[in-house]
Amino acid sequence: MHPRPSSLIAELSYQCPLHCPYCSNPLEIGREAYRDELETDHWVRVFEEAGRLGVLQLALTGGEPMLRRDLVELCAGARDAGLYSSLITAGTLFTPQRAQALKTAGLDHVQISIQSPDPDDNDRIAGNRSFAKKLAAARTAKALDFPLTINCVLHRQNLDRVEALLELALELGAQRVELANTQYYGWAVPNQGALMPTLGQLRRAEEAVQRFRERVGPKVSVLWVLPDFYEELPKACMGGWGSTAMVIAPNGAVMPCQAASTIPELEFANVRDHPLQWIWDQSEAFARFRGTDWMQEPCRTCPLGRQQEDRGGCRCQALRLTGDAAAADPVCRFSPHHHRVVEARTAAGDERFQYRTMKKPLNV
Repeated sequence: MHPRPSSLIAELSYQCPLHCPYCSNPLEIGREAYRDELETDHWVRVFEEAGRLGVLQLALTGGEPMLRRDLVELCAGARDAGLYSSLITAGTLFTPQRAQALKTAGLDHVQISIQSPDPDDNDRIAGNRSFAKKLAAARTAKALDFPLTINCVLHRQNLDRVEALLELALELGAQRVELANTQYYGWAVPNQGALMPTLGQLRRAEEAVQRFRERVGPKVSVLWVLPDFYEELPKACMGGWGSTAMVIAPNGAVMPCQAASTIPELEFANVRDHPLQWIWDQSEAFARFRGTDWMQEPCRTCPLGRQQEDRGGCRCQALRLTGDAAAADPVCRFSPHHHRVVEARTAAGDERFQYRTMKKPLNV
C-alpha cells in the first residue's frame, strides 16, 4: 500500500506577466502541448478525486493562476472537495474586486511573490514593472483577512537585501515569509551563473534571518531554505518521490515533482485519460523512483543509513549533473560526482539574465 498524498500542486497555466529567470516551469513552455489547458470541469473533477485520495492542501499556481478566467469556479470546487486552497500569485492581477470574489468562493490563503524589497531591483528581476502592484495585492489580501505569505526566491542578486525584505513583510502584515534559495531546474539552469550566491552572502543572510526571528518571535514565521549546492547531504525530492505530493501541469499531465518532465525516459499519465488514484497507485512514472529498490551505489549501502530520509535526493538534479536519473544526487558528499556541485559554487558567470519567455523552447 502506497502512502497517500497530502498535497496537490495545480499548475493552472504557464502564461505569466512576469519573466523571472529562476522560474520552475519547463524551458519548453512555449510548446503547443502546454497551451492545451484543462477545462474547468476537468479541474473540478480532479479536486474531487484528490479529496477522496486523502489530499488536504491544494496550491493553485502557474505561471500566473490569476490569468484563468474560471479561477472563482476552481476555488469553489476546491472548497466543495474539502481542500485547503492557497493561491500562489505574483500579485499583479490580484485586484480588490477579484480578491473579494475569490474570498467568497472559498479561497483560504494567499501567497504573493516579491523579487526584491527595492522597487527597481524587483522590476528588473521580474522582467516587468510590478512592485507597486505586489504591495497593493498584499494590502488587499490583509484587508480581506486572508492569511498572507510573502515568498522571495533568493539568489546572488538579491540575497544582500534579505533584512529589508523581512522588514517589508512585517510592514505588510504577513504571517509567514518563505525565503527559498534558488533550486537549479527550469529557467534557473541557463541562469545558474547569474544566480549562484557566494558562501559569504548565505552566511550574512542567515544571520539576518536569525536576528529577525529573535526580535519578532512567533508573530512572523520565517522559512529559510538553504540552496542544495551548499549542502553536503541531499534533500528528499518533494518529501520523497511519489510519497507526499503530486503536480499537475496545465495540460493535465501528472508528475511526482515540478521538474520531472525533464526525465526523458518517463511518460506521465494524464487526468484526461485516467483517474487520479490510478495515476498515483499504478502509473509507471510514480512507481519508477518510489521507495528504495531502484537505488544504485552509494545510496544502496549509504554509510549514514539515510535511504529512507533523503530517498537518494533529487532525481532531476541527478540527471542534469550525471546524465542518469537513478544516480546519487551529486549534492551528496559520497557521490562520485560531488565535485561538480563544489565547482558550481564558485563558477559565477554573466550577471545578465535569460528571462523566462513563452515565445519558443529554449534548449540548453
